[in-house]
Amino acid sequence: MSAENSSHSTFVFCGFPALDERRWVLAPPLATTSVLALLGNVLLVYVIASVERLHSPMYLLICALCLVDLLAVAAIIPSTLVGLLVDGTRVSLAGCLAQMFATHFLSSVESTLLMAMALDRYVAVCRPLRYKQLVGRRALVTLTLFTLARSGAVMATLVGLAGSLRFCASDVIRHCYCDHMALVSLACGDTGRSAAAGVAVIVCFVGVDIPLIIFSYSKILVAAVRAAAPGDERRKAFHTCGTHLMVMTVFYLVGSITFLSHNLGLAIPTDANSAMGLLYILTPAAANPVIYGVRTAEIRNGVCSLLGFRDTTKAKTKGKVSPANGAL
Repeated sequence: MSAENSSHSTFVFCGFPALDERRWVLAPPLATTSVLALLGNVLLVYVIASVERLHSPMYLLICALCLVDLLAVAAIIPSTLVGLLVDGTRVSLAGCLAQMFATHFLSSVESTLLMAMALDRYVAVCRPLRYKQLVGRRALVTLTLFTLARSGAVMATLVGLAGSLRFCASDVIRHCYCDHMALVSLACGDTGRSAAAGVAVIVCFVGVDIPLIIFSYSKILVAAVRAAAPGDERRKAFHTCGTHLMVMTVFYLVGSITFLSHNLGLAIPTDANSAMGLLYILTPAAANPVIYGVRTAEIRNGVCSLLGFRDTTKAKTKGKVSPANGAL
């Protein structure tokens, strides 16, 4: 078979070429961060599953978010660590496509969950009398079906288009894992459909989910400011909303840049692109247990009850819209 008609069936990752043989120095901090993220998410899932009073829609969504983060870290970090420590590690095209689907599917599910959590808090704070009517088992089932259908269909199309390409040029993926555009950029022939699919992913998820998240948090913040007395409660409201939005900004901004860099002709160095890819996966996984776990009074009380301590949260803030009583 001629070289022009052949297609590579295995690939090698080259995520940090600037470091070359010194790239192993990234392995210890990456492994430490990943282990801490895994432990934090596992603990949060265990607490929510074990404490019956946390079996409400908001905490079930947090539990689902932690499970997605666990799977995302498991899908990416082990192979990345091997690539940092061992030279010439190869991956088959099928394995690469499987990792690509897992990564982008889980990221899209996380986006949907963040949107659902924002809408859940919006209804709880701004439409409290209709909360039980609007948010219940039926709503969770509908959300699950919608999430699986949207993410599954879009990402299957994305990966299917990438898998249909021929890779007759380089077999070196300039990334630390099998990112969509990192693989597509190695293809020979027309990659227009794959590039268009990447843009469609951004439109379908970022273009839909972000406006709803911003709308929800804006309404929540207005309600919190109106209900809370000046001083600490208002600062808590601003701080909580700000923290949530900062993590979401990193998640969506980095994801959009990595998806659109090829289409926009952005010359991002391979090392920077690989670092952003890891940031895209690890930032939510490491931050979510702190933001939605440690900073949430009901979950802290759940940990205390599992350890046999008394709940120390007082009811002095009852009736207020504040982070302390779970409204934010």
